Amino acid sequence: MAFENPSRDRIKELLQESNVIAVVGLSEKPDRVSYMVSEAMKAKGYRIIPINPNAETILGEKSYPSLRDIPEKVDIVNVFRRPEHTPPVAEEAVAIGAKTLWLQLGIANDEAARIAAEGGLNVIMDRCIKVEDSILLPQGKANG
Repeated sequence: MAFENPSRDRIKELLQESNVIAVVGLSEKPDRVSYMVSEAMKAKGYRIIPINPNAETILGEKSYPSLRDIPEKVDIVNVFRRPEHTPPVAEEAVAIGAKTLWLQLGIANDEAARIAAEGGLNVIMDRCIKVEDSILLPQGKANG
């Protein structure tokens, strides 16, 4: 069966229910899309956890080398890595008990989707979290 993203209503629910977003492949360079998207999501009220083994801090947040190193619960694992690098990320997302694996715009991998779905995660591929959040939650994130 071909992969299909959740409905817009379900994506809206996932965003509303989420507070912590681990960003795999978050660059410390402000001109990179991963930085701009994460900065916008942080401004909208989400807690951003950078996953970048080559950085100490990004966007004022401590950076971790891998998802397994994060000492708190993660709602969404947002991925800015090439498609061929996403299956191990999906395995880590399952291992840490994340709720959603989100592959950014232009990124899709059926194996990663299968791993995450079989591990009980929601899966979204080839969509920009910033765009979806702006469309679905234009007033910003309401925390409770």
